[in-house]
Amino acid sequence: MVMGHPAGLFVLFFTEMWERFSYYGMRALLTVFLITEIGKGGWEWTNADAMQLYAWYTGLVYLTPLLGGLLADKFTGFRKAILLGALIMTLGHASMAFEGISPGFFYAGLVMMILGNGLFKPNISSMVGNLYPDSSSKKDAGYTIFYMGINAGAFLGMLLCGYIGEKVGWHYGFGLAGVFMLFGMLQFYFGRNIFGVIGETPKKQLEKDLEKIEDEDDEIETPANIVRDRLVVVGVLMVASIFFFFAFEQAGGSMTVFAKDYTQRVLEGNSGVIFKWIDAILTIFPIIIVSWVLYGLGKRIYKTYPLTIIFTAISFIIIWFLGGWKVYREFSLEQTEVTVSWFQILNSFFIITLASSFSKMWEKVWNPSGPVKFAMGLALVGIGFVVLSIGSNSIPQGAATASVSMIWLIMAYFFHTMGELCLSPVGLSYVSKLSPKRLAGLLFGLWFTASAIANFIAGMTGSYIDQISQAYSMSTFFLIIAAIPIFAAVILLILNPKLKKMMHGIN
Repeated sequence: MVMGHPAGLFVLFFTEMWERFSYYGMRALLTVFLITEIGKGGWEWTNADAMQLYAWYTGLVYLTPLLGGLLADKFTGFRKAILLGALIMTLGHASMAFEGISPGFFYAGLVMMILGNGLFKPNISSMVGNLYPDSSSKKDAGYTIFYMGINAGAFLGMLLCGYIGEKVGWHYGFGLAGVFMLFGMLQFYFGRNIFGVIGETPKKQLEKDLEKIEDEDDEIETPANIVRDRLVVVGVLMVASIFFFFAFEQAGGSMTVFAKDYTQRVLEGNSGVIFKWIDAILTIFPIIIVSWVLYGLGKRIYKTYPLTIIFTAISFIIIWFLGGWKVYREFSLEQTEVTVSWFQILNSFFIITLASSFSKMWEKVWNPSGPVKFAMGLALVGIGFVVLSIGSNSIPQGAATASVSMIWLIMAYFFHTMGELCLSPVGLSYVSKLSPKRLAGLLFGLWFTASAIANFIAGMTGSYIDQISQAYSMSTFFLIIAAIPIFAAVILLILNPKLKKMMHGIN
């Protein structure tokens, strides 16, 4: 046990952290790279074309976990699927680093990222669920801690890959993402035995399950009608998640365009100095937190799994070096220009700082039903877009550029983050608790399929930002995005009593 949770949770924490570093580090650059002028190393695509590629990429990234979950359930087991997925993604990042040689490397990298993520993503989430009994009150808290690892990786990836990609060279940003995917794969490989039978091949898992049933005479199979009702609830929550992520995933699309073309990013005088200090704190503070988590894990498992700790420690030494270099470089520049990708780190930073508070609230203060938590998440993401709508009121109809204050984007990300903490880790936990064990990998795959649909719709909707802002206004565009999840939240609250009953005691 580490910090009251199984040590295996923290091995998965760091594996997922580096995978999310690689994914979000690359995603932070994707749209910006495509729409940046050729003279600055980009491809100078239109906003619409860039966001259509973004829609296809992010949609397929979340669709392939359906196949990856099924493959692990039937053939490979969770562990082998995670390792194979990590290897394919490492090769994908390496390919994208050569985008300057030929566009073919860029597209091949995207394809490998899609395939590797399909094997990795659903199965690591399934392994977290298997660390806890269904009845454990710590399961939601465990998923929230795991979710903090996801966002620590996303934060550092967007911060460092985004900064290096935009200010040093795009291929360096894409390549850096792959370096840490490799570290994630190595630390998981050398620590894999900490999980015992969890994540083994289906045959070994079945043998273990049969032994467990023989040992427990009071084991009772869940009646079919209860299984059916719980699966219906999982289905409703999955549909609700589509409405949430449709809005939330505008971050890499329309909100990136808003940051690049409509937000005041060049800061001078005192405002520039203040930003440099804030950025320095945002860079160093999360690295301190996750270093402390690594220290806690290292104390407990170093003697048994030294290579896991050594590889993770090496990756952290590199992170400390890059973080220090970035802070020093910014303070040595006279003019402060905020990178476009910087705004995307706000979501992860707010999660890192707020996750433990939400975890404690669910555990000790107030723990409403899953549908109520989902409704809260939907409402909060909608409020974030209401804020953006108000902030963009001053932008003239059809304007190609503007200089709106950064505060509106910062506030929007704050509301989006609180919404995400109400919905996403809770959603993972409920899929684990309500699903029959034999279908766990498949249902996690379906959860990510819902995200695939949402990401695809989000990207395609974002591609209309120019058309809607020319015909109406930028404010109207964001108001449309806000209205949809708020409407879904109201419907979910109405359905809550019925859904709570259909969960048959699981809450």
